[in-house]
Amino acid sequence: MASKASYHHGDLRKSLIATATEMVAQAGVESLSLRKLAERIGVSRTAAYHHFTDKNALLCAIAEQGFKQWHQQASEIFTANTLTPEAKFRQFVHAYIGFATENPSLYELMFGGIIWKEKQSTETLKSMAYASFNYQVEMTKLWQQQGVIINNENSLRLAQVNWATLHGIARLVIDGIYAQSSQIDEMCECAVKVFLASNNNAT
Repeated sequence: MASKASYHHGDLRKSLIATATEMVAQAGVESLSLRKLAERIGVSRTAAYHHFTDKNALLCAIAEQGFKQWHQQASEIFTANTLTPEAKFRQFVHAYIGFATENPSLYELMFGGIIWKEKQSTETLKSMAYASFNYQVEMTKLWQQQGVIINNENSLRLAQVNWATLHGIARLVIDGIYAQSSQIDEMCECAVKVFLASNNNAT
């Protein structure tokens, strides 16, 4: 265990989030508590509560970190000068499903009912989540302008449908219903072809 005196203020918060994320991935949300988290890191419960008032605040911080990680991945794809617009779209689809299925517990926190259905999200989490989606809306507009996907549909609605499609694939794989992890690449390619074919049919 780390020494209680070895953490600076910002370092402890980062360590709490990182360790809590690991605990959720290993044993689920139910296994997480601020007491167990403090014990695992080797700090007092008071120190943990100084950063997070309760478990929900900690879960929101984990989800927020997840959105930051995904946004970084998406940004790297969208700004890759070596990729064609179509290649960026294809890579985005594969990356989204990969991120979700490789981090199922984190993905559940980001989009599941534990936080959102109970309206327990913090303002910083809302801001990060909405910014992530707005970024995809802007990319959807750009893909429309570039002729990658259909341009005669509302960009917001098309972004919602695109995200819903990917979210549905991810949930099927994560929940083990009608889909297996070995089928991910094929499903991603199918989704890409559906959206690209829709554009071809529209023209």
